[in-house]
Amino acid sequence: MTKRLPHSFRSLSARLLVLTVFFVMLAELLIYAPSIARFRTTYLADRLADAHIAALSLEAAPTRAVDAALEKRLLRHVSAYSVELRVGEHTTYMLGGSMPPEVDAAFDLDKAMAVSSIWEAAATLAQAHNRVLRVSGVSSHEPGARVEVTMDEWPMREAMIAYSERILVLSLIISALTAAAVFLALHWLMVRPMGRLTEAMVRFGTDPEDQSRIHAPSARSDEIGMAERQLSGMQRRLHAALSHRAHLAAVGEGVAKINHDLRNMLASAQLVSDSLGESRDPRVRKAVPTLVGALDRAVGLCTRVVDFARAGGPQLFLEAVPLAELIDDAASVAGRGVAWTNGVGAGIAVEGDREQLFRVFVNLARNAAEAGARTVSTTARARDGRIYVTVADDGPGLPERARENLFRPFQGSTRPDGSGLGLAIAREIMRAHGGSIRLISSDGGGTVFRLDFAAGRERR
Repeated sequence: MTKRLPHSFRSLSARLLVLTVFFVMLAELLIYAPSIARFRTTYLADRLADAHIAALSLEAAPTRAVDAALEKRLLRHVSAYSVELRVGEHTTYMLGGSMPPEVDAAFDLDKAMAVSSIWEAAATLAQAHNRVLRVSGVSSHEPGARVEVTMDEWPMREAMIAYSERILVLSLIISALTAAAVFLALHWLMVRPMGRLTEAMVRFGTDPEDQSRIHAPSARSDEIGMAERQLSGMQRRLHAALSHRAHLAAVGEGVAKINHDLRNMLASAQLVSDSLGESRDPRVRKAVPTLVGALDRAVGLCTRVVDFARAGGPQLFLEAVPLAELIDDAASVAGRGVAWTNGVGAGIAVEGDREQLFRVFVNLARNAAEAGARTVSTTARARDGRIYVTVADDGPGLPERARENLFRPFQGSTRPDGSGLGLAIAREIMRAHGGSIRLISSDGGGTVFRLDFAAGRERR
């Protein structure tokens, strides 16, 4: 079972501080590797320089040799077992060369490379026991002199460890100061503003209908300022949408309450209109169709308003619906006075609720007929598991005002007696099916809509 970190370590500020310290220490580690290699090379070069000076004492001696006591003091000063100095091709000076110890490793400083120096420094630090080294190289005091020293590795290792400890302390101080500076800067520039954004989102989410909870953006011109302005705009749009939806819900609830009584009233009016149709007065019989049409429109309007205001969207019973049959059925009941051309293949089916999709095509057909279209054509094509249906008419096209509010309830109609709910309901049904309906074009040559469906099983 994994252990959860304390809340203080899960915050953005704490993670930022930890990451800053980590990356600063990582940078220090990358700097330390060549630094410790350079320290080791310098240490050995200093030993060669000291050995050169010690060997020069032999040059002043008449016999090119010193007594044993002085030789020990010189070798102790150099921290070496033996020293060999070659000046030119024939001159050689030796200190302590009588009984040299067994050498464990040899290094030539003149041939040292950067990568090999780092590797050798790491090997020195990793040693658990002392080694005897033979170190050679050109003296820094005299370019023509070459010095070779036999020495213990342990004193150099101790010096390297002491140097590493100083580097570690310095790195910790630098890391702490850098982390504090970066943390304070980022906390002031990013963490605090992001915290305010988060608080504004949480506060608005608790009651999005309260306009006072909309975030007031700052005057910052960077990405955070842009995020604040986008959040404020989104909250305002959401608040307006919720207010509009609440208003529609109130309307729907009110209409639903009176729907039953209104239907009874309209049913009584329809019975009266039927009896009026049997009247012998020709003027009464002439007025009866107009009265019946008005009653039918009233019933239809009441039904559409209730259906649109119903919360949760339409309830779907999905099945494979043959598209060509569905369009023919819709044309037969809705396209009075309009000639239909159904170009949809007989084998194409869509996944959906037949009754709901029937309403979509009925609404499109009625809109085309009411707009004055004489012909309507439908075509379909399948692509990537989707069915795209095009419904085109030859009507006069939609005016600009209708196109701007096409799918908005109570606003998309241009007729005085229109409710503007037909296309709004059609869009809700298409969205419930995971599809869409879009206006492709509308001009003097007619209006074209495109519907997007999920493909169903093909009929054979």
